[in-house]
Amino acid sequence: MEQQPEAQPLEQALHTARARILADLHASDVDQADVVSLVEDAVVHRRWWVEQWPDGVSFVDGLVAQDVQDALLERYGRWPLCPACGGADLHALEVEPELGENPHWVCGKTSTAVARVGGLGRLT
Repeated sequence: MEQQPEAQPLEQALHTARARILADLHASDVDQADVVSLVEDAVVHRRWWVEQWPDGVSFVDGLVAQDVQDALLERYGRWPLCPACGGADLHALEVEPELGENPHWVCGKTSTAVARVGGLGRLT
């Protein structure tokens, strides 16, 4: 079955978002099967979301990252932990912009951009 041309940018954006989040999970050593399932759930949800609002396709990376971060918080705890601050005050990085292009993991305490979503592995 041939894909419609308008579906290709959506599928490409979803595949890119999936790959970036999986890379960040791998860099944090939390890419177990059950966590990967959370990524797949987020991608399915965001596919529906972009089908309803096609102009949002460029926001998918950050939204999938936030979805996975929220799901991990509910089940396991904070992720990804801020590598910039360290110490006993463990806190998670935030995705900024919350709804925008070119999302980054940012330390909310210092407003320091730590890595682009998908780029946590480059820190090690």
